[in-house]
Amino acid sequence: MELKEAVETLLKNATKRNFIQTVNLTINLKGVDLKNPKNRIDEEITLPNGKGKPVKVAMFATGELAFKARNVAELVLTDEDIQRLKENKREAKKIAGNYDFFLAETSLMSRIGKDLGAVLGPRGKMPKPIPSNAEPSAVVNSLKKSVKARTKNTPTISIPVGREDMDVDRVCENITAALSKIESKLEKGKDNIDNVYISLTMSDSLKVDRW
Repeated sequence: MELKEAVETLLKNATKRNFIQTVNLTINLKGVDLKNPKNRIDEEITLPNGKGKPVKVAMFATGELAFKARNVAELVLTDEDIQRLKENKREAKKIAGNYDFFLAETSLMSRIGKDLGAVLGPRGKMPKPIPSNAEPSAVVNSLKKSVKARTKNTPTISIPVGREDMDVDRVCENITAALSKIESKLEKGKDNIDNVYISLTMSDSLKVDRW
C-alpha cells in the first residue's frame, strides 16, 4: 500500500475514542549491527507540520539567556536548580519525564552531564547546547516541531508523526520527512529498512510498502 493510501485508510477506519489519537510511525531495520554504537540512531527529526500537539521544552540557562528563554521555553532552570535536582533525583526524574526536549547554555553542559547525566542520559534527554549570546526562540520553535528517534536494543524506531485530526497530506509530509532523515543516517539507506508501519494510539497497524 502506498503511503497516502495507507494514511487515508488508517484515518478513515479509525474507531472514535474520547481523545484525539496520535499517528505513530514504526520503522523496522535490517542489516544494522546495533552493538556498534556508530550504527545506532539517535536523531532529532523536524516534522514540517509538527506533531499536532504541544511539545514542551526546558532550558538550563543563566543571565540574559535565561531572561530570553522565559518567553519561549516552558521551563527555565538556573545553575541553582542543577544543584537542587542533583540532590532530589525524584524531582529530576519527574522533570525529565514531563519535558520533551532540553537545551542548556554551553557553559553549563559539563556540570549537567556530571550532576544530572544519570537521569537525563538514559531517557535520551541530554540537553542540546546553546551559546549564551544566542537568540533561543528559533531553536525552541524548531524543537517544538521535532521528535526524537532512537534505536535501543532492538532494530525498531517508533515515533509520533501527527494526530488523527490532521490533514492527510500534512501527515504524509511528516512521515516522508521522518523516513528521509532515518534513511540518511543508515549505511545502506533504504536498503537497511525492513518494513514500515503506521498506526493510531489504539488501532491495528497498516503496512506501508511504498513512500
